[in-house]
Formats: sequence, C-alpha cells, structure tokens
Amino acid sequence: MNHSELQTPYFMIDEEKLIRNLETAQKLKELSGVKLVLALKCFSTWGVFDIIKPYLDGTTSSGPYEVKLGYETFGGETHAYSVGYTEQDVLEVADIADKLIFNSQSQLAHYRHLVEGKASLGLRLNPGVSVAGQDLANPARKYSRLGVQASKIDPQVFDALEGVMFHMNCENKSADSFIKLLDSISAQFGQYLDKMQWVSLGGGVFFTWPGYELEKLAEALKAFSDKHGVQLYLEPGEAIITKTTDLVVTVVDIVENEKKTAIVDSATEAHRLDTLIYDEPASILEATEGAKHHYVIGSCSCLAGDQFCETQFDNPLEIGQRLHIMDSAGYTMVKLNWFNGIKMPSIYCQRASGEVVKLNEFDYSDFKRSLSQWSV
Repeated sequence: MNHSELQTPYFMIDEEKLIRNLETAQKLKELSGVKLVLALKCFSTWGVFDIIKPYLDGTTSSGPYEVKLGYETFGGETHAYSVGYTEQDVLEVADIADKLIFNSQSQLAHYRHLVEGKASLGLRLNPGVSVAGQDLANPARKYSRLGVQASKIDPQVFDALEGVMFHMNCENKSADSFIKLLDSISAQFGQYLDKMQWVSLGGGVFFTWPGYELEKLAEALKAFSDKHGVQLYLEPGEAIITKTTDLVVTVVDIVENEKKTAIVDSATEAHRLDTLIYDEPASILEATEGAKHHYVIGSCSCLAGDQFCETQFDNPLEIGQRLHIMDSAGYTMVKLNWFNGIKMPSIYCQRASGEVVKLNEFDYSDFKRSLSQWSV
C-alpha cells in the first residue's frame, strides 16, 4: 500500500523508529534493573503492542478501561491507578491487576478489603518537588490533589502496603534534575520506602531524547533501588513513542487576512488536542525555518484559534498538497474526538519491511453511534 493512496487525515506509526526507542529502553533496563510499564494514558494503540511487548514489562493505567485493555492486549504486569476509584471500579480491576495503587489514604481505607489477597497494594505519594514545563501538567503544583504529601502521612498506613508510586516529571530531559528528585524522595520518605517491596517513579523521564545521559540515569536508579531494597519501576509513555508517528493532512484551502493560512483537513481540538491545551506549536516535516513563504497551518474546525503552528516553506503551498505533522503519537490517538463532525484520522503502521498495515479506520457510523444508539 503506497502512502499516496491513503486518504488523509491519517496517523502513520513507523516501526523502525519505535524499535529504536525500545532498544534504548531495553538498555536502561539492563543497566539499572528497573522495570518499565507502558503508560496507556499516553499511548494505547494496541495494534502495535506486539512490537512493544518484547521490550517492556507490562502496562500502567489511569482508569478502569485502560486496566482492562492492558490486561487483555499487552499482558505482563498490569498496574492499576486512579485519582478517584468508585467501588465498582475496584471490583472490576482487582482480579486482573498485579498492582493496585490508591491516590489517597481515605480511598485506601475504604477499599483495601476488596483488594487484599488479590493485587499488591500501593499508595501514591506527592514529594512536593517536580520537573514539569507547564503548571497544568505539574503533579506538585499548589493545592495538588495527586498523592499524599509527606506532612499528611499516617505512618501506620504503610503496614498495609507493599509499594508506593511517585509521579513528578513531565518531559524531563535531564538526568541531573531527575537525580535531584530522587535525593529529595529519599530524604522525605526513606523511612517508609525501606519497608516497601516496590517503588514506581512514574513517567515523564525522557530517556530516549537525543543526548540523554542514559548511563547516569541507570546508575542513579540502581543506587536508589539498592539503598532502599526495592524493585523500581518507571512508567514511560512519550519516551517510548516520541518521534515515531506523523499525522498526515492535506491542504484544502488557502486564505489570506494579513497572513496566509493553509487550512488542512484536520483540527488540533479533534485530533491533536495537546497542541491546543498547552499552546505548543506542532512541527511540519516539509517546513524550512526562516524560508521565504510564511503560513499559518490552520484547522478545518470552527474554533477561531484552532491552528497547528506558524511556519515557513521554500515554495508556496498548494491546495491538495500533503503535510506531515511530526511527533504525533503521544496524547493524540487516546484523545481523539468528534468535534464538528470532522472525519477521524485512520491509523496505520509502516512495518520495518516497508509494508503499510491498517490498524483502524472510522466512518460516519462511528460518529453517529458515539452520540446516541437509541431514540426516545
């Protein structure tokens, strides 16, 4: 199947690029002894899990449906976490989760009896320190509801636990800054960690970023594990799928109002939501920074500020031309929605052999069914 034959918009996952990230992950595991579980909140496209499974140890989840998906399609260890469980949630996941992590001491007290003898019990702790580029994504932000602060801990709660989880990073590209967080955790929580069997240090550690000091990270993780006598886990999401996937779109119109806008058959609000939420411009493969022809890459939604980026091209854009919006795997396919009734992107994977495999496609019936299935 030739790329030019595919109807836009679509996601194209590149197996070779994915494997390069996974080989880095494998090296980190070998050097440090850490186990890695894929964060499904970032990437849940289970059609490529067969590529990922040989390298990672399982999955971690932020809601009950993700727990079920990880258990059914990935295997290995299944970690279950939620900011707020209902009793029904706990009943649904306790029998399939290897580790079930509560966000608060009150939820632990309410539901531990439903988990004991089934999954390993864990509790999320909030270290009050973090590395996050934006406050919206900062787990240690003021008034954070995420995890238990050191000053609020009831020491007796650890008698019922086998592990704890921290999550305090978002796209942290520095081994040194992560090591500082480890030192802070040891200082604040060391007396409790020494009683645990396992500790998850969450996700957001960008160890596949070019130039990342992987050996330094591995050494620090091994030292932390040895110091407290625990099995360490990381929960990578973006680190596994970064730079593996393009969102391919077509220019459908070009309009001008002081600036030229190329309107494409996609929308950030529907297909690449984090571009809009975090105001982080996308990158276009065909663009050349500083080139002569300047365009806003605008979406086809009705939201006035919905645009992918402003960038430059060597030559004028033309209606019908295709553009590749790069690095479009993380927090995209898991957030797709039907705003404006815009066509949902298909999902493909280009295998290392060159073969293009269709993983999913959507049509009007999917849109209609998502809104109602029965009439009154």
